[in-house]
Formats: sequence, C-alpha cells, structure tokens
Amino acid sequence: MTVGTEHEYSINDPAYRPVPCSDALIEELWGSIENEIPFAGVELSKELQKHVLEVKPAKPSDSIAALESALYHGLSQLYDRFSGRYQFLGLGMHPTLRLDETRVWDHDEREIFEAYDRLFGLSQHGWLNIQALQLNIPYRDGPEMVAIFNRIRALIPYLVAVTAASPFVEGSLTPRIDNRVIYYRANQRRMPAICHGVIPERIACVADYEAIQAGICSDLLRAGAEMLCREWVNSRGVIVRFSRQCLEIKAIDEQECIRSDMAVTAFILPLLRAKDLELEEEETALHALLDTAIDRGTEDLRPELLRLYAAAERSATRDERSYLPTVKRRIEEGSVGELMVREFRDTQDLPSLVASLGDCLRTNPPYFGSP
Repeated sequence: MTVGTEHEYSINDPAYRPVPCSDALIEELWGSIENEIPFAGVELSKELQKHVLEVKPAKPSDSIAALESALYHGLSQLYDRFSGRYQFLGLGMHPTLRLDETRVWDHDEREIFEAYDRLFGLSQHGWLNIQALQLNIPYRDGPEMVAIFNRIRALIPYLVAVTAASPFVEGSLTPRIDNRVIYYRANQRRMPAICHGVIPERIACVADYEAIQAGICSDLLRAGAEMLCREWVNSRGVIVRFSRQCLEIKAIDEQECIRSDMAVTAFILPLLRAKDLELEEEETALHALLDTAIDRGTEDLRPELLRLYAAAERSATRDERSYLPTVKRRIEEGSVGELMVREFRDTQDLPSLVASLGDCLRTNPPYFGSP
C-alpha cells in the first residue's frame, strides 16, 4: 500500500530551547520566505508555530524502507546545513516550551491563522505546542474509504497508547503520558463538532462523512469564518482528504526519530488489511479507551495491543515486518512517553533526557531508555 507521512519537528538552539525561526530558516535555504520548499529530496513546510518545521517525502512510497531512507537523508542534510546552529526535536510536544517562546506564522496564509485566533484563541498549548506524525492512506473508491475510515477510527485509542510521547508541559512532569491529545481535543472547544473528542463517528457511506463536514461548515458560517470551510478544518483523529483521495491520520504523537515513525507506519498498514479483526466500535467505549491511553500509555492496554501486534505480524509484508520489533518493544516496555517518565524519575535531569531524544532524531536509533 502506498503511504505518505508528515513529520513535525521543533527548531531549537544547541541547548534545545525552542527558536521561532521557521521563516528565517526557509528564507536562508531558498532565498525567500515560502510556505513549502524542496530540499535534499524532501519537502520542508511551515507550520502554525514558527518553532516547528514539517518534513515530508517528495512523493508517497509503497516501501517503508525507501520512505525512511529518503526522509532520513533529507533530515541529515538539514542537520549538516545548520551544523552547530540548530538542533531539531521530535515528540508530541516540546517538553519545556512556554507559550511566550514561540510565534504564529505571519506570512502567506496568515489570514487563516488569524481566523482561528479570532474563534478559538491561538495562545494555548493545543495550538502552539503540538507535533504530530500524520499518515496519509490512499483509497480507491467510496466503499474502501468507508472501510478504512471505520477501521482507523476503532484503532485510534491503541495508536495513541503506543505512540504517547508528551508527558512534560513547560518543563514539568504531568500525570499523563500524552498531553498533546488532551490539548488537541480542547483547542476548538467553542465548536466541539470540529474535533468530536478525537474519535470520529462511525460512517456507513461517503454521504455520512459529507454530512459531518456540512455541519462543521454551517457552524463556521454562523461564526463568520467562511474561509475555514475546507476539508482540512475537520480535526478528528482521522479525516478524509477528498482532494488527494486519501485518509489522514492525525491522532498520533510525533516520535523521537524517523525509524520509530516508520515502525508505527509498519504497524498500522497491516492492521488495515487484517481480516476478521474484532475491535470495539461503540463510541463511548472508544472514548474511555482513549482516556486510558492518554493517562497510562500502553500500561493498561497491553493485552489488547499484543493481540493487535499478532494480527499485524500475520498481515505484514516483508518490508513492514522488519520494523515491527520496535513496536513490540514499545508495547512490552512502554511508549516513548512512558520511558521518558521512568528516566526522569531516576535522574531528575530533564535537559539530559531531552538531549538524548534529540540525538535519536539526529542519528536515527529508537529510544529505549538509558542502558
């Protein structure tokens, strides 16, 4: 299955303090400030927050290994280009960022962000301090879109559990393993239909999804925000991008390195192909499972995650199977966020922990805690 991924990384000084300079970085590379530029075989894009840069492949791929190679090459070239000046960091949130340490993109398309700010107020972590790994899954026709959508919908709590990587907010350890999803599902609380608590409704046909979109647009029109009536305004954990005939998974924390992102991808794709996979479908139950994943990561969902892992292993291609051991260790030993919590409780040294995670992004080995 062809897949495309999008990766969001914070831009930092050598001490991993966030630097809101994506516009200056793009201008230095390209000669002008643009929303998106090609660089070393990948594409670099602005995000709402000026301390975040998006990295994505120049084109989708049906090989995860090829995708990893292209992404890591581009990222390595970025490190080389700014050697000693900037460090980059994955994770679902920057662990120490305070809201006054970043800025909102104020160039082309800033009117979109101004509309969001008017409606929801952008000065909150749910806008200024979230980083996601996004997967784009193609579909051939309406029935396949509906089937994939409903499968992803039922998988969201488990995907959040295994990828939870945001236990720190403004330098403080919180009771939760995944704060990004907490902030993400609250950032548009004035219009709850936009996010629907991250878990979307089950749909029976394309028209069901179109009706959801129409309802969101009606809310926005009443608020005088017609410019936001686009397919991407839907903020559920999975949305449909009709313009490029794919589903976009939005519920996943960015991981600490490209290799881990690819392992997550290799876990999801075979689960979408798996036959006779029984999953919870009732919405209230899925929201309860999501809360468990947010609070505890993999800890309380391990038996079910191991069942899903076995199903993924049975359906995986050779390419996917080579990445699955990383996911198995995540299930057995804990998500990146769980490992971060254990490490910090042992050392009480957040700067060293953050630097170790930054090294993982630069050199590409998954993080499994200190030896």
